[in-house]
Amino acid sequence: MSYSRLLTCGACGTQNRIPARFLASTGRCGVCKGELAPLTLPLDVDESTFDEIVGAVKVPVLVDFWAEWCGPCKMAAPEVKELAREMAGRAIVLKVDTEANRGLGARYRVQSIPNFMVFRGGKVVMQQAGVVPRAAMRSWLEGAS
Repeated sequence: MSYSRLLTCGACGTQNRIPARFLASTGRCGVCKGELAPLTLPLDVDESTFDEIVGAVKVPVLVDFWAEWCGPCKMAAPEVKELAREMAGRAIVLKVDTEANRGLGARYRVQSIPNFMVFRGGKVVMQQAGVVPRAAMRSWLEGAS
């Protein structure tokens, strides 16, 4: 089964199914042909959704490995959210709850959180543990473009 996200058209209210590979693209509503903006929020993903999105999109992907109990993760969350808005159309931001998705944390050897990784073409191009400024995260994504 392939991942798709439902986006509501701001002009007519129609739900439009957007496949993973087009999450960073500007699209058109299937009914009124109004513009559908690229993804502007971080997506919470599980292992299968993670694999599909990271493997399908043509833009860099920032992944925030986090957990609900993690204070520094909560401090980083607003910056990660704002980064997703700033980079809409140029990058995708994913969030992986390491408690619910232990397999992903193990696969990428996440030993401390928050832990940020940038993927390009399905491959890790950088990794950084700890809270970092949004400007640094933006720089990582721009460098991976």
